[in-house]
Amino acid sequence: MTPRSSPGADPGEGAHADGSAELDLGAAPTAAEEAELAGRGGRLVDTGADLDDRAAEAALRPSSLDDFVGQRVVREQLSLVLEAARRRGRAPDHVLLSGPPGLGKTTLAMIVASELGRPLRISSGPAIQHAGDLAAVLSSLEVGEVLFLDEVHRMARPAEEMLYVAMEDFRVDVVVGKGAGATAIPLHLPPFTLVGATTRSGLLPAPLRDRFGFTGHLDFYAPDELEQVLRRSAALLGLELTGGGGREIARRSRGTPRIANRLLRRVRDWSQVRGSGVVDTGAARAALRVYEVDELGLDRLDRSVLGALCRRFGGGPVGLSTLAVAVGEEPETVETVAEPFLVREGLIGRTPRGRVATPEGWAHLGLRPPPGAVLQPTLPVLGEGRLHGGAVDDTT
Repeated sequence: MTPRSSPGADPGEGAHADGSAELDLGAAPTAAEEAELAGRGGRLVDTGADLDDRAAEAALRPSSLDDFVGQRVVREQLSLVLEAARRRGRAPDHVLLSGPPGLGKTTLAMIVASELGRPLRISSGPAIQHAGDLAAVLSSLEVGEVLFLDEVHRMARPAEEMLYVAMEDFRVDVVVGKGAGATAIPLHLPPFTLVGATTRSGLLPAPLRDRFGFTGHLDFYAPDELEQVLRRSAALLGLELTGGGGREIARRSRGTPRIANRLLRRVRDWSQVRGSGVVDTGAARAALRVYEVDELGLDRLDRSVLGALCRRFGGGPVGLSTLAVAVGEEPETVETVAEPFLVREGLIGRTPRGRVATPEGWAHLGLRPPPGAVLQPTLPVLGEGRLHGGAVDDTT
């Protein structure tokens, strides 16, 4: 596998430690995205990846489906698709991978290319803002090459419509000239495999989504799966990790391997500086206490939101803007950064009247709800790999 960046990328920008390259997002972020990025700055439990994370992940990425931990259903399905394509001697169907950040979509895209023994081209949806950008990438593909498009849902509409024909007929129509004298020149492409990754599959247009022959959704990891991830990472890092230390880190990792590996590196730092160099239960607890990550994986911002809701507003209901003012953050930051995990863990609920604390939320803070408090019940949520119940969400 030979990862490459698409034409026009700065070869030094976003480069991985293994030599692969990743494009900058390209398009200017929206106001909500800017607030989300600002709120995530320096968060140890953020699911996004910065340059340090990308370099560390490159050294820890598995190179085959056999080494990939978790996502059993997706791994089995994908292995069948790839093996059948190998036996036929043809490029496999296009692959769409969806799911929250940090679960392994980029790793699986690299594994697809590795398993096929084909080169990998890496780009991203926001970097392709014109049909010409996409045409330049597609026209330089080799036979059987794997093209990985991250955040494919953020691709510009003109490029998106060109991609429809390229995926289905391996052809792009290049328009030469303008007005009545314009001519469409068909440019035939070699067979290739597109691997698209998205964190918001609902934003994909139906015509694009239907052109993927295989769609895999990645779920959050169970604690025992994260322990396997941590044991493998510790071995690659030359780090001694005890069973208790692995369990302690895994249960605070929000079901996300990226967060688990990041916490492991921070606990390693603490252990080497203040401990014995061994990552055991005591080292994990002491290190994560320093970094303000509690037993459920909540950090300072999460606890501030939950604490304000319970202590200042009696458990709610309270509006998003009011809650944001109480914790000194923008509403978009509270809504997109802190709130999703709190809702997923069943600590707060969203109702038409505002945010309310659940019994689990009060209990996590060691508080008792006052008489007359509005309590949002929690119900078990199936099929999303969660440890805790998810709060009922009555808002759109």
